Amino acid sequence: MSDHDETKADSAKSAEHSKKAKSAKNDKTERIAALRPAYQKDLAAGADRFLAPRRTHCPWCGSGRLTPRLRTTDLLQHKPGRFTLDRCADCGHLFQNPQLTEEGLEFYYRDFYDGLGEQRMSGAFGGRGAMYRARAEALLPHDPAPKTWLDVGTGHGHFCESARAVLPGTAFDGLDFTDGVELAAREGRVDHAHRGAFPDLAPELTARYDVVSMFHYLEHSTDPDRELRAAHEAVRPGGHLLIEVPDPESRYARLLGRWWLPWLQPQHLHFMPVANLRRRLAGLGFTVVAEQHAAAHDPVDLLAAVWLALDHTAPREDAPWLPEPPGALRRTVRTALLLAGVPALITATLLDRFAIRPLSHRLGLANAYRLVARRE
Repeated sequence: MSDHDETKADSAKSAEHSKKAKSAKNDKTERIAALRPAYQKDLAAGADRFLAPRRTHCPWCGSGRLTPRLRTTDLLQHKPGRFTLDRCADCGHLFQNPQLTEEGLEFYYRDFYDGLGEQRMSGAFGGRGAMYRARAEALLPHDPAPKTWLDVGTGHGHFCESARAVLPGTAFDGLDFTDGVELAAREGRVDHAHRGAFPDLAPELTARYDVVSMFHYLEHSTDPDRELRAAHEAVRPGGHLLIEVPDPESRYARLLGRWWLPWLQPQHLHFMPVANLRRRLAGLGFTVVAEQHAAAHDPVDLLAAVWLALDHTAPREDAPWLPEPPGALRRTVRTALLLAGVPALITATLLDRFAIRPLSHRLGLANAYRLVARRE
């Protein structure tokens, strides 16, 4: 091929790429416009209607000694509403108070993992194979060859897909209440899909699994204790339960305040100190055989904090929960601010990965912990 022909071919590819990008942008604009009337109708009575009455006692230990720990807004989707996390002075449990109602959960989850957000979140979760394999490897010292594994809150099944490289002889099933789990089955990422609420499905799964995993799932549940009892039901005697959750005792939670990504309001409803969870598991008949902090740490805290602050400061990008699309000036200002923040984002990434990650547990900065528990 001559240089002239190569130049023509490159130009054609560039034009095709530009055409596809423009088409995708137009498609998203049309989808947002189509969704706007329904969102505006939902918000006509205000966002407070999505909150249940405030609790006066801790849902974990029953104590009435509650103090506000954090007040914030939705820093990811920027849907309207204000949210409070309370802390129990007796057991240290943190929880959203008042908590979202079932209608509120539907509203704030809508278009985050599915709909408008499906492609973005699928890309984010799909690119974390090394982290997923490390989670599977945490079981190996305790059971090197489980036959059956149920991943609760599996989403699109990316953990199960990656874990097969660690445990090729294990059958991986997924459970979730969204249609993502059915997509995971169609794509072959899980062997069998269970769609619904885990406590409701647990009786038909009694003692079926060698392993049940809950990776960043319990903090989303309205009743963590009920989920743990369901796990006890689904794990066979001698089998294992793997749990990974944000660590509310991380120093980052205090240092970064509302910009600490694991707060993830309003989706995260409960935050359990590790001692609380260990005691609850023991009461259910589990023995904790491993506790990991550094291994569960996801090195994104500073990067996420910088991004959340930049995104909060910049004018909003178009979304169906906004009354109208932003004008050209607001779009330009947003782009300029985000571009100006690129050096800070790069610096935060380098600090997260190379300076802080090796010392995360020693400095008390690990943002999550992982427990491996055996059902006796």
